[in-house]
Amino acid sequence: MKFTAFLKTRGATAAIFMGIFYAVAMLGIFLPGYTAIPGNVDKLPIAIINDDAGKNGAMIAENLQENLPFKEIKTDITNKQALKDLEHNDLALVVHIPKTFSENMQKGEASSSIDFTINEAGATVVSSTMNAIVTEINSQLRTQFSQQTAQGVLMNFNVPEKQAAELAEKIEKSYVGNVVTINEIPDGMNHNMLPMFLTMAGYVGAMIGAMQLVGAFRASRGKASKTRLFTYVQMAALLIAVVSSIIAVGVAYLIDTPSGDLFFGIVGQQILNYMVCFNFTAILIFLFGEGGMILNLPILLMQTIANGATITRDMMHLPYEWMSHISPMYYSVQAYFANLFGSISPSPYIWSMAAVGAVAMLINMAIVAFLQKPMPEQVSETEVEKKAAEITA
Repeated sequence: MKFTAFLKTRGATAAIFMGIFYAVAMLGIFLPGYTAIPGNVDKLPIAIINDDAGKNGAMIAENLQENLPFKEIKTDITNKQALKDLEHNDLALVVHIPKTFSENMQKGEASSSIDFTINEAGATVVSSTMNAIVTEINSQLRTQFSQQTAQGVLMNFNVPEKQAAELAEKIEKSYVGNVVTINEIPDGMNHNMLPMFLTMAGYVGAMIGAMQLVGAFRASRGKASKTRLFTYVQMAALLIAVVSSIIAVGVAYLIDTPSGDLFFGIVGQQILNYMVCFNFTAILIFLFGEGGMILNLPILLMQTIANGATITRDMMHLPYEWMSHISPMYYSVQAYFANLFGSISPSPYIWSMAAVGAVAMLINMAIVAFLQKPMPEQVSETEVEKKAAEITA
């Protein structure tokens, strides 16, 4: 057999096709998706709340609105509501200028500070970007107010040594930026990426499981009714979901050691994640057989950006944002962030994920009922023997 003949075999041609297809799909999806970083940072919504009655607070608030690179800056909102929105990741940063800011600046009795609050329980790019921006803002404000304080000092060159030291300290501490981090995530990228990795583990396993179980469904037609076989497929998927989820969460606990109180909640979510992803990916496999697996790959790749672990919906390009609304991965990742590190309930994301799964299962039921061709059930050996006996008699 010649090499050229070998290359024409079904396995070789399939391997060549998949090599090219996967390369094009991965680069064609990942590279455009990640152009949103840092290009779409300006789409992140923030809030600037000025409760200061003096001129300093108004001046800073106005300068921040003019100079910060954000298109959506909320100012007509209370600090309490802004912090609540931040917990739900509806805001990326909350800047709060307190009521006594100008007063403290004038008295010089206490360090004047502005609160910059960041939520770590969300997309990694958001928290890291906000930290960098806040560091730059604080540096500029510190320089600005130190210069203002120094103007008064320079008017008195001949001052005693003790007084000079006090004035120097006053200049240094005339402004202090107070960076507040809520829902802190332990150090290490393994913690930041845990919601995504748990979700991906369930999704990829469910996608491969869908291919195998739908294949078993097709191979078993004629041995039982379509309804019974579909029920068997779902029961087998649920069994796999329970076993694989317990093992997956166990591995996560060995490495990342989340709170023990969360164990059963995480296992429950992982089981739901598997079942939703199973039915979601099974749609194309029920429709196109093994060819559906090829179509599932770019959808999987697209969801790795659209799941919100790295960038938020506000930063995503439109195709990825649209995908996030029907993506089981998006709701799973957000639920894990809320459950593992956040201070809000994961219930809205859990229910949204369950809704995606319910719709996917209904679609699969419709495909099986109306598009899958029925096959006559096989006759058992006992029935054959009975009929043979009747004919003989």
